[in-house]
Amino acid sequence: MNLDVSKAIKSSPFSILLIVFSILFIGLISLYSVAESKTSGNSNAFIRQLFLLGPAIFLLVLFLAIPKKIIHEYVYVFYGAIILFVILPYFSPQVADTHRWIDIGLPFSLQPSEIAKLVIVLTLARYLSDRNIQLDHFAAMLLPFLIAFIPAIIVLNQPDLGTAIVMMSPVIPMLYWVGARPFHLFLVIAPILSIITAFDVSVFTFWSIVMAVIIFLSKPRLRNGITLFFSNIFLGLIFPLFWNGFLRPYHRNRILTAINPELDPLGSGYQVIQSKTALGSGGFFGKGWGAGTQTQLKFLPVQESDFIVSVIGEELGFVTILIMVVLFLYLILRILNLAFHSTDRFSGLVLIGISTIFLSHIFVNCSMASGMIPVKGLPLPFVSYGGSFLLSSFIMIGIVINFSREENY
Repeated sequence: MNLDVSKAIKSSPFSILLIVFSILFIGLISLYSVAESKTSGNSNAFIRQLFLLGPAIFLLVLFLAIPKKIIHEYVYVFYGAIILFVILPYFSPQVADTHRWIDIGLPFSLQPSEIAKLVIVLTLARYLSDRNIQLDHFAAMLLPFLIAFIPAIIVLNQPDLGTAIVMMSPVIPMLYWVGARPFHLFLVIAPILSIITAFDVSVFTFWSIVMAVIIFLSKPRLRNGITLFFSNIFLGLIFPLFWNGFLRPYHRNRILTAINPELDPLGSGYQVIQSKTALGSGGFFGKGWGAGTQTQLKFLPVQESDFIVSVIGEELGFVTILIMVVLFLYLILRILNLAFHSTDRFSGLVLIGISTIFLSHIFVNCSMASGMIPVKGLPLPFVSYGGSFLLSSFIMIGIVINFSREENY
């Protein structure tokens, strides 16, 4: 009997709430430490996060109760509205030299791009599930990419590169889920890898060889294979022109200092250096809650949001980070498992898209804090302070439980 109850709890989609609130607890105690810092300029972060939990839980319950067919029916209306919504910040005063937020007269501003991530997933899920789309042709994948690209390019110009990347991230997993050919997905990924590897001649040469082998094994038409190969080579060769002529200076600085933060230790590399110092100094068990020098003396910047994982590492140690990562991985795996057992295509696609959004945020935030990638300004789900993202994260959890509970009872 006890085994049956335990199995029922583990298999229930509501068990996801236990994971979410466990992660949330780690975030709250870290935010409280930041708020208690005598030199902190973010003493309201903890209070605001607590204040936002009320609306967040309300939205979770609301989207848990809304019938799936209602969400499905009005998805395209939501998409049209969100396109207008992400444009609105351009008519609001700048915050930190960007047009990302709308002042709604509350203790926090609203960031429409955070809601747009979920709407993109819902729109893609409906389009790919409603139509008998034949994905054996590359052209059939263009519209799904366009659905994500339109709001992403608006957000990129705000500017918000990190959020724009996350908006695009669910497209490939969702296309693969509905049967897109791996080679066609490779056609999308190849230009990105050609750009990334263009920084180093030897790496670019190695990628060129790998690309040639993949094209050969895929056996496309000779003309198409030659065109694909040389177009990617050309893209990699001209990227330095784009780098110098179109990328903004702060974008270039972030990329370069991610590779070598010591190039600008007091400028754009300062954040990464302080973050790595905090993580390294915490050791296995940390310096103790409220005892982190990088945190309490405010050497660590943006510690309540972008670099909250560094606060956790310094004060609570690697063990706590490991526990948090395990909880995150379990959350992602639970959502993916629910997607695999979903009885309809729309629900499965939505769950795949939501898991991709969470995974993107977790990977980027942790990699950024450890200096593995450029600073993107993406919060850690349920841990970092951030009004709009916290609200949208709870909405996504509500939808996950809503769309999956029928398959588990």
